[in-house]
Amino acid sequence: MECEKADEVVAEPVSPIGQYFNSSTLSISILAVLELEVPFDDSLAIPLLKDIFLPINPRFSSIMVVEKNGVKHWKSVEVKLKNHVYVPNFPVGMSQQFYDKCLQDYLSKLSAEQMPQSQPLWEVHIVKYPTSNAASSVIFKLHHALGDGFSLMGALLSCLQRADDPSRPLTFPSVRMRPDINGSSIFKNVPKFFNTVFNTASDFCWSMIKSSLIEDDKTPIRSGSAAAGWLPITITTMTFPLHQIKQIKDNLGATLNDVITGTIFLGIRLYMQAVNQESTNLHSTAVVLFNTRMFKSISSIKEMVKPGSKAPWGNHFSFLHISVPQLTNAEVQNPLKFIQKAQEIIQSKRSSFGAYLTAKLLETVKKLRGHETAAKFIHGSLNNSSLAITNMMGPVEKMALANHPIKGLYFMVAGSPQSLVVTIVTYMGNLRVSLGTEEGFIDSPKLKSCIENAFEMILDAASATP
Repeated sequence: MECEKADEVVAEPVSPIGQYFNSSTLSISILAVLELEVPFDDSLAIPLLKDIFLPINPRFSSIMVVEKNGVKHWKSVEVKLKNHVYVPNFPVGMSQQFYDKCLQDYLSKLSAEQMPQSQPLWEVHIVKYPTSNAASSVIFKLHHALGDGFSLMGALLSCLQRADDPSRPLTFPSVRMRPDINGSSIFKNVPKFFNTVFNTASDFCWSMIKSSLIEDDKTPIRSGSAAAGWLPITITTMTFPLHQIKQIKDNLGATLNDVITGTIFLGIRLYMQAVNQESTNLHSTAVVLFNTRMFKSISSIKEMVKPGSKAPWGNHFSFLHISVPQLTNAEVQNPLKFIQKAQEIIQSKRSSFGAYLTAKLLETVKKLRGHETAAKFIHGSLNNSSLAITNMMGPVEKMALANHPIKGLYFMVAGSPQSLVVTIVTYMGNLRVSLGTEEGFIDSPKLKSCIENAFEMILDAASATP
């Protein structure tokens, strides 16, 4: 069946963030890549989309329309499924390395293409050629206006099953709150309260300044190009075992996010040093995106769409500006000191409500000046910084798509006005880091090598520390 006709008109308003991310200033999409262990049978694509994907959420069968008063809402339309499925043709009988390059070029092309506004904002691309990592690949391109990574990951996982037993649900790593080792004495909480107030005010003011007045230095990871968000990107991935990251975490008394973020920061500084010694410690800022829902683990779609859900569907996230620490010679010799410095910066940001105030400010700007002005504020926050980092939690068990086992997965944010975007996802005991780099500006293989070297340095230092 070629199309699926909507049964009812959906008049759901478009969320504020959904409007910001689909504006004349910004057009942000998410590319999610599933690496399959066997060739995918593309004849299954249309039935799977019709029976499983479209029913997940009405937005997958809707387009964004604008009323005369400028208000946007989702309008249900007839979905011509064949217009959303693409199967690229490459030369046959070539090597895996050849198809690695074909896939990389294809993803780069996808990252720069805008989806037509006349049909629902999603696409599926089936690459039926063997690469170094997979027998075939399935790429979902989903516009960020449909929802954030938390929502879209939940939707994607709703189309998948456990490979070992499809009747059982997928499970995810537990989310644990860090214990308060200092106790809960009122005398200890008073300075903590004032520290939170100070950090909140500082972060909020800094966010305002970064969005409008001050931009990062131009460095080997930041071109400063005004067209960065509309240019193709090169996607490069690397994998780290979670048990090794946990080893470092336990050694430092840090969190997994502290370790991997610190590792990325160290790799970036090493890359800057290798490309241009004079740029090593120039001012660089990372925009770190995080989920603002009360419940942090992936939820089922049924839970997301319930009224009053603690993990609702949509775009529920905010961002923090985190300075990339400068790198000293002593920290090259003992990289754990660099990780600890990064951890201190991140912890000060955690004890702040600056991101929530920024979200409220955006709502106010939208009400007073419209969504285009609010989108320009977000664009300024991203464009004036050097990189963005976002992460997702994937399942513990191996997944399958219509009985096609999934060997690995990764995702990338396309359309961000930065030269570097870093995404992170866990799956089956591994952590996959993806680098989205401005094509022709950043040397992706060298940056990847520097981050991998940084991880080895940190792991060696942690292993040598009693």
